[in-house]
Amino acid sequence: MDKLSAIRAFVLVVQTGSFSAAAREQGTTQATMSKKVAALEDDMGVKLLTRTSRELSLTEVGQDYFHRCVSILSELDEAESNARSQMGRPTGSLRISAPVVFGNRFIGPVLAEFLRNYPELKVDLHLSDKHVDLVAERIDIAIRAKQLEDSSLIARHLFDNPMVLVAAPSYLSTNIEPTSPEQLASHNCILYSMLKSIGVWHFSRKGKNQSVAVSGSCRCDSGDVILQLAIDGVGIAQLPVWMVKEFVDSGQLVILLRDFEVNPLPFHAVFPQNRYVPLKVRSFLDFIKLKIEHSELYSDIRATSKS
Repeated sequence: MDKLSAIRAFVLVVQTGSFSAAAREQGTTQATMSKKVAALEDDMGVKLLTRTSRELSLTEVGQDYFHRCVSILSELDEAESNARSQMGRPTGSLRISAPVVFGNRFIGPVLAEFLRNYPELKVDLHLSDKHVDLVAERIDIAIRAKQLEDSSLIARHLFDNPMVLVAAPSYLSTNIEPTSPEQLASHNCILYSMLKSIGVWHFSRKGKNQSVAVSGSCRCDSGDVILQLAIDGVGIAQLPVWMVKEFVDSGQLVILLRDFEVNPLPFHAVFPQNRYVPLKVRSFLDFIKLKIEHSELYSDIRATSKS
C-alpha cells in the first residue's frame, strides 16, 4: 500500500463529502478511492469513516486523524512548493476563495492575464460570500471583507473599502430622506448578514464616531442581491462605492448622508500561517494587488477616500 496516496485519498473523501466526488477530482474511480481508504483502515486496525447508503461521517478516531493528516499534508505541500520556488516559477494548483462581487469585479477581468503569465499554474476559483475553513477546504488564499479576528491566518491588506448609503428615488418618493444617522431607525434598511454586527451601522463625522441600530424587512449574504434590492426601491443599503457608482451616475440610486462618513470595510487576502509563503501564493498576491491599484474601480475608491 502507498500510504501517502491512501492518506491523500482519505482526506479528499472527507473534504469532498463522498467517494464519488473525490474520485472525480482525482480522475479515478470510486472503487479505487474506496479501496485506498479501506486499506488505510486495515493497516491501522481502526475505523475512520462510518458509511451509510446516503452519507459518510467521521468516527471519533477518524476526526482526530483527519485533522492531523490535513496538517501533515499541508507541511508536505509547503515543502514541495518551497523547493519548486527555488526554480523561480510557480507550478501546481492554486485554490482561491473570494466573495462573489469581488471575484466578478476584480479577479474575473484579470484572471486570463494571470494564467498567461503563469502557464504552469492551474487556478481553482471558488466564489462565495461564506467564509470557508482554509485548511479543511484546501484553500491556498482567500479574500475577505471584514476586520480579521483569526490569528491562525496571515493577512495582507489589499485596500480599505469606502462605503456609502444609497436608496432608489422610488424609495425616497414615499419616505423622508434621512439627514442624520439616528433617523435610520425609522427606515427600512437592507442588511448584509455576513457582518458580525448585522444590525449596527457605524459612522464618523469631524473625528467623532457614532453607531446606530438599524433594521429592515430583508437581510442577505449577497452584495449583488442587496444592490438589486436597493435599485428596486426596497430600502436603504450600505454598499461599497465601486459597486454603486454607475447606478448613482445613472440616477438609479441616490447617495444619502453625505456629511457623514460610513466606516470603511477593509479587504484582506488571507492564507494559512506556514513558515514559508508558497511562490504561487506570493505571485497571485503581488499580481492582484497591482491590478487592483491600477483598476478604474480602485480609482473610484481613491477619489472617495480623498473627498
